[in-house]
Amino acid sequence: MMKQLHKQTSVNQRRDEEIPTSQSYSPKMLKHPRSLPRSINYLFKEQRLLFILVGILIGSTFFIFQPTLSRLNPSDPTTHSSLSSSIYHDSSSGSSGFFSKRTFPGRVPAGIGRKSLRIVVTGGAGFVGSHLVDKLISRGDEVIVIDNFFTGRKENLVHLFGNPRFELIRHDVVEPILLEVDQIYHLACPASPVHYKYNPTNVMGTLNMLGLAKRVGARFLLTSTSEVYGDPLEHPQKETYWGNVNPIGERSCYDEGKRTAETLTMDYHRGADVEVRVARIFNTYGPRMCLDDGRVVSNFVAQVIRKQPMTVYGDGKQTRSFQYVSDLVDGLVALMEGEHVGPFNLGNPGEFTMLELAEVVKETIDSSATIEFKPNTADDPHKRKPDISKAKELLNWEPRISLREGLPLMVNDFRNRILNGDEGKGL
Repeated sequence: MMKQLHKQTSVNQRRDEEIPTSQSYSPKMLKHPRSLPRSINYLFKEQRLLFILVGILIGSTFFIFQPTLSRLNPSDPTTHSSLSSSIYHDSSSGSSGFFSKRTFPGRVPAGIGRKSLRIVVTGGAGFVGSHLVDKLISRGDEVIVIDNFFTGRKENLVHLFGNPRFELIRHDVVEPILLEVDQIYHLACPASPVHYKYNPTNVMGTLNMLGLAKRVGARFLLTSTSEVYGDPLEHPQKETYWGNVNPIGERSCYDEGKRTAETLTMDYHRGADVEVRVARIFNTYGPRMCLDDGRVVSNFVAQVIRKQPMTVYGDGKQTRSFQYVSDLVDGLVALMEGEHVGPFNLGNPGEFTMLELAEVVKETIDSSATIEFKPNTADDPHKRKPDISKAKELLNWEPRISLREGLPLMVNDFRNRILNGDEGKGL
C-alpha cells in the first residue's frame, strides 16, 4: 500500500514539472498553430474553390434573369396579376391576402407578382356567384365553389371544368365543411321571393362559414341585401339607417335572416377577431339570372320574350334601382381587397318605377308588349335607392353600366335559353 502511494506521488510530481507554474491555463494553448494554413490547403484541394465560384455564378444568374423571364411568360398564372411597366409598384393601396398581412417598405419590385390566393365562393354556381368566380379565376386565383344547386346551375360554370385552378364541391352550407383557404365570399342563400319563402337558409350557413373563417384565419365577406332596410322611411338609404322591417311578415325569413347574418358577422369580428366585410346588395340583373325567380327584371324580360303581358303588382309606382352584374362583382372584389369592414351599399342609384322599367323592356325587346296589373304582394317596399357615397369615397367604386346598356346583354342570354328550351334555374 505504501509503495503504491509513493508511486502515485512521483507521477504527480513529474506532471507538475512538465507544466510551467508561471503560466495560467488558456483554451488558446490547445489550438493547433497550423490551423489556418491547413484550412486554406483543404479549400484548394480537389478543386473545391472552383465549385464554390461556379455555384455563386449560377445563383447570381438566376436571380438576375428570373424577373425578366417571368414577365415574358404569359402562361404563368403568377404573371396574370397587374404588373405595370414601371420599375416598382405601390403596395400601400390596401390589397388583401399576401401583401396585406406583411409589411413592405412602400414599393415592391416589378418582378415579384401578386401571390395567388385560394378562395371559397359559396353559392358560386348561381347568377352573381358564377360571374364572381370568372373574375377571380381570370386574375390567377384558385377558386373552390360550394353549392347545393338549389338555385344554382352547373351550366353557369361548365366553361371552367377543365381549369386546374377551379374546383366544385356539391355541399349545403347549413352543414359544416373544413377547407384551407385565404378568403371566403359567402353568397349562398336563395335571394328571390319564390325561393327564399320555400327554403329560408340564411343563418346557419353564415354561422358555419364564419366558423371556418375563424379556424383558418380567412377573410370573410358577407353578401347582405338592401332588404335589411325593409320598407324604408329614409330615402335614399344610407348604411347608417337601421331599417323598417316587419319581423313576422312573409318576407321576414329573408329580411331578418340577413339582418341576423350581419349581426353574427360583426360579433365574430369583434369577439373572435375575424377579418370581415359586409356588402348590402341592391337589385342586380344580367346574364345567367334565373328565368322565373319572381324578381322584376327577369320576370319582365322572360314574359316579353314569351309574348306574355308583363305583370305589374300594385299601381306600378314603387321604385327600384338596377345594377348590372359586372358592376356588382367589381364592388365585391374592391370591398374584399380593401381595408374597410362596412357595411357598404352596392347598387346603382339610378331609380325607376315599375312602369318606367316596363317601358325600357318594351323598347329593348318588343314595342307591342302589354302590361297586366295584379294586387301588390305583402310588405313590398315602396321605394328603394342606395346612397353609395361611402363606397365611392372608401372603395373608389361606382357602377358604370346603365340599365339601357346592360339590359340588351341580359335579353340575348334569356332569348337563347328560352328558345333552346332551357328553363333551368340560376341564382
